[in-house]
Order: sequence, then C-alpha cells, then structure tokens
Amino acid sequence: MPEIVKKTILNRDVCRFEIMAPRIAEKRKAGQFVIIRLHEHGERIPLTIADADPERGTITLIVQGVGKTTRELNNMKAGDKIADVVGPLGRPTHIENFGHSVVVGGGLGTAVMYPIARALKDAGNRVTFILGARTRSLLILEDELKGFCDEVKICTDDGSYGKKGFVTDLLKEMIEEGEKIDFVIGAGPIPMMKALAETTRPHGIKTVASLNPIMVDGTGMCGACRVLVGEETKFACVDGPEFDAHQVDFDLLWKRNRAYIKQEKIALERYLKMQQGATF
Repeated sequence: MPEIVKKTILNRDVCRFEIMAPRIAEKRKAGQFVIIRLHEHGERIPLTIADADPERGTITLIVQGVGKTTRELNNMKAGDKIADVVGPLGRPTHIENFGHSVVVGGGLGTAVMYPIARALKDAGNRVTFILGARTRSLLILEDELKGFCDEVKICTDDGSYGKKGFVTDLLKEMIEEGEKIDFVIGAGPIPMMKALAETTRPHGIKTVASLNPIMVDGTGMCGACRVLVGEETKFACVDGPEFDAHQVDFDLLWKRNRAYIKQEKIALERYLKMQQGATF
C-alpha cells in the first residue's frame, strides 16, 4: 500500500501530498494522472500528477477538499497508507517548442498546469502563466511558477491580489495589446475553460483544455468520462484528458459532471456528521 511521505497544507482547502509510488514516478509524463482509492470501501477518483521525483520514488498530488473523498484524503497525514494508486494514466501532453505558450490555471487547475508549464519551458518555449483564483488565500504555487516561467500574471475574482477579474480577462488583454501568442493550454472550472476557448477562437490561436469529467476505472471500459469533441465521442481517461478546446462541447460536459451531484452531497453530509461525532 503506497505511503504518504509528506503532507503540506497550502491553504484552508488544499493540501500537497508526496506519496511513495516508484514505478509511477519513473514513468509519468506531464499531463498524466493517477486514480486513487483510499480504502476498500472508498470510491475511485482521478488526481493529476503535479510532480514526481524518480530518485526518491515519490509522486506529488495537490488535492482540494471539495467532496467526501478529497476531504477524507486531506485529513490523512504523513505515514498513513492509501489502498490503491494506479497510474500513470491518460495521454501525456503534446510538448514542442510552439514559441510563446500561455498556460492558464484557474483555482486547482493551477496544479494541473504546473508540470505542463515546466515541460513547455524545458522544450524552449517562452512561457507566460496566468494564475487565477477567487481570492488571494486560494492561490497556489505562485513562487514555484515564478521560479521557471518567463512571466506570471495573477488575478483574483475579488481583486484581493493581482488584477481584479478572471484569467480570461488577462488573456484577452494580452491579445488586444497585440502580443504574439502561439499556443494556449488551460485547466480549471468548466465555465472558465469554455470562456478560454471563446476568447482564443476568433484569433485562431491553438488552444487545449485539460478536462475533468467524472471518471471511474481510468481504462475506457466504464464510459463515465465520455466527452463530445467535434461531434465525436471521446473517453477522457484514454483519449485525453486534453483536447482541442475549440471542439469540446462544454455544455454537455457541465451537465454530465452534475449527474451525481445529489449523491455526492449526501455522501459529504454523512462524512461530515461522522467527523463531528468523532470530534465530540
């Protein structure tokens, strides 16, 4: 059973875990993910591999406590063990020297884009990272990104840090100012990714979105992660998770991601009540 080697609290909802998984650490590439199961009664959830250290045999996962399983994971500590960590899964990000690459991370999407931004920089790209969150306390990885990106632009919905507004506002501003952009890739909430696609579409800028559909087995067998891309059904776990953002049906993706929202709410409420009972 893989062991949690180190846990770091990034903010009130987000934790960074270093987990012992030597084979995954050795093979993983930017853009790939793992599927974890905390215990024999747990659900399977996908998490992006934010980083890896092949020499130590560890992978890094950055987790936002939103639902029952992610909150349960964030309550674990160094030394605890996880039942299953399966990966690396998904297709690696296509990396080449595009020229000027703009990487966009909204909320926890920053953790998804972090290894991709670094891979693009290593391939010789000029990399601008647009980093956004609802408020300053929810921003993550700012210092790490400034360590290798050519520029990091920051915005918050409430204006508490950086520019007030959305990540797409900063991207639109760059385009309107005539800055040459050769490639855009982003991850974040579905409405953000849809807005990203619509921002670049009129200008013909190649744009890729890393999708976050419901996922179960990660092998293309269950069909839970199917998405519509250019009128063709794709499976995000084996065909993605990255697709041409201009071809993705984001409205359908939004509807499918809400398919189990009632069950997710019930599971979270039960877990929180259990935690309260354990506290008192």
